[in-house]
Amino acid sequence: MECVIYDKGSGRSEYVECELPDEECQRVLKRLRGVGDGEFAWVRLADPSEDELLQLAEELGLHPLAVEDAIHAQQRPKRERFGDVLAIALKTLWYVEEETAVETGEIMLFVGPRAVLTVRHGAVDPCAEAARRLDSDPDMLRFGPWAVLHAVLDVAVDAYSDAARRVRAALNRLEDQVFSTSRVDHTQGIYSLKREVREFRDAVQPLVPVAQGLLSGPGAADLDPKIAPYLRDVSDHLHRTDIEVRTLDELLDSVLSAQQARVGTWQNDDMRRISAWAAIFAIPTMVAGVYGMNFEHMPELRWAYGYPLAVALMALASGLLHRVFRRNGWL
Repeated sequence: MECVIYDKGSGRSEYVECELPDEECQRVLKRLRGVGDGEFAWVRLADPSEDELLQLAEELGLHPLAVEDAIHAQQRPKRERFGDVLAIALKTLWYVEEETAVETGEIMLFVGPRAVLTVRHGAVDPCAEAARRLDSDPDMLRFGPWAVLHAVLDVAVDAYSDAARRVRAALNRLEDQVFSTSRVDHTQGIYSLKREVREFRDAVQPLVPVAQGLLSGPGAADLDPKIAPYLRDVSDHLHRTDIEVRTLDELLDSVLSAQQARVGTWQNDDMRRISAWAAIFAIPTMVAGVYGMNFEHMPELRWAYGYPLAVALMALASGLLHRVFRRNGWL
């Protein structure tokens, strides 16, 4: 467990890291109960056990349903209010270049009047970067717990934008491969990237109304008007990323259609070549078949120039067909 107690006036902070339920954590929990008007606390948990979360929930007065959501990290991005505590679930997201994959985690924020609790599941921790931004901009601390909410949302949305940029670059590379001269089927790679983009959409799209609801939904009246522009800026960035992800999904549909069309074209080319060679070999086969019927009274059968003439006829007819097919692009 990590706990930071901020002083809104001076910008000073007191940082403590401990493991529940040791004595240091008990001192921190006691300190949380005594947070004054000019202070607020930020408690950070990473993949906590149920006992740890229940102990903190009792101290912070969290609703049992909110605790259940935080324990089971399978939540859709959402916003709920339990009394004077605002609960927000969002997906953390990052792009793995080596695997061309979008990986996701989850973070749950509980924003109260004097404390914020963040519960993280997953490898990437946006809270560390959010804490660094707060330390570098102490003026934001005057907004109290809302400053933590803004910082975490801002870091998460910045990660979305970076992932969208990387996915766009991967899509551009895939487009170049699809329209290259090489005859390689990239259908599997397109489907794989499309699946990752769909996971991306599942993280971004539901969060858009959540961010907008902070400014206009229930509880917005409790929002400090001075922090509203900061949250609106995050909402705008999120909306742009949502549009970008939708565009990527549509472009992947187009690339997939183009790949299928190219595969169809390759198959047609192969069939034309096969048909052309079959037509070329049909004439020698026909001539050889006629003279291979072994009738006794066949014309030219005993003629001295019959065999060379038959071979020349087969070669000439085959050559003419080959030239015609080459001229028409069949060979």
